Amino acid sequence: MVTRVENGDAQSFNPWLNVVSLIEQAGATLGLNAGMIKRIVTPERILEVAVPVRMDNGEVEMYTGWRIHHDTSRGPGKGGIRFHPSVNVDEIAALSADMSIKCAVVNIPYGGAKGGVRVDPTTLSRSELERLTRRYAFDIATMIGPDRDIPAPDINTDAQVMSWIMDTISMLRGHPVPGLVTGKPLAIGGTVGHAGATSLGVTICIETVLRRLSRAPRDQRAIIQGYGKVGAPLVKLLTDRGIRVVGVADVHGAIHVGSGVDPDTLAKHVSEAGTLLGYPGSDEVSPDDFFSIDSEIAIPAALGGSITEKVARSLSASIVVEAANGPTTGDGARVLAERDILVVPDVLANAGGVVASYFEWAQDMQGFMWERELFQQRLEKTMRLAIDHVWTRREQLNVNLRESAIAVGVERIAEATELRGLFP
Repeated sequence: MVTRVENGDAQSFNPWLNVVSLIEQAGATLGLNAGMIKRIVTPERILEVAVPVRMDNGEVEMYTGWRIHHDTSRGPGKGGIRFHPSVNVDEIAALSADMSIKCAVVNIPYGGAKGGVRVDPTTLSRSELERLTRRYAFDIATMIGPDRDIPAPDINTDAQVMSWIMDTISMLRGHPVPGLVTGKPLAIGGTVGHAGATSLGVTICIETVLRRLSRAPRDQRAIIQGYGKVGAPLVKLLTDRGIRVVGVADVHGAIHVGSGVDPDTLAKHVSEAGTLLGYPGSDEVSPDDFFSIDSEIAIPAALGGSITEKVARSLSASIVVEAANGPTTGDGARVLAERDILVVPDVLANAGGVVASYFEWAQDMQGFMWERELFQQRLEKTMRLAIDHVWTRREQLNVNLRESAIAVGVERIAEATELRGLFP
């Protein structure tokens, strides 16, 4: 079951308690009754599974996995699957609630779900990873389906993992089920615009915010924590729009380049060296000091809980755009608010990924693939409408952007819940 522990520093930060407090606060702001707030907070179903895997040496290892449906009042559950040694039920529950709100914020007909396995996939061979994936897919088979819950890639999972999940469930059901997962390869029902959609959504949010604040992109410096599926494309996307990326961090360390990094040169260096460190013309920076690098825009694009109270107090930027899920602790968010730092929250900033997943699912269900131009046009329109609406509600409710985004999501979930009523 989802636990309740005291929130504190990054080590004791509990993401579930954090998202509960945000939903409860939004409910109070909107004047929802206590019963409705409880319904929105409480996950609909939590499945914990034991995942036995036969290793290449013949021995059997046991792993633990979860799939959680937080809310499906607005449509099928939607949420990624992550393979990571830190995965736990609180993390998955919090992420599933984030997905409920995120899908409502961008106004797509999905609810929220999330899944994961507590495992370090870097210790597995490819065949062991496939057996783990297929067994986990079998164990959660009753929870997922095109009209029930549609998984997608997340941390340490990719298009290949989605292919194995789709194939496993297709074998169980006796027919192809391409709409079961998103983030698939093109050859089996993927879509041309999915790769990089989260990064593009973050970029659209930054452009919209800068326009509303009357700031020219060429006058902005950005730092990006994380150089993976989201952070790496962001370096180029922002640079192409005139924003200087002066700091980047990965799992090995962090660098500072006052004149701004060159995206292509950096990508080539990382490909050859396996790390950002040593990039020509850069100064190595302690990860503890990364967010204090002089900048106007800070983008956490790694794991959750990275912006603690201490980090928030040392932050140089005046805008934070949460490309990662849950990157700011409760105490960190309080300090950012006290300092009047504008925060574009994760449920809005990184929603480009789930919008792309929705488009892929829609194409699979229709059996008709869209052109790249149409995909990108619809993604940009959806993201711009979402941030404009959140910004307007911010002014109407007289709250900050994070509180406004959560309120928009909770408001739409509450509307759907009220319209559907209570069975029996």
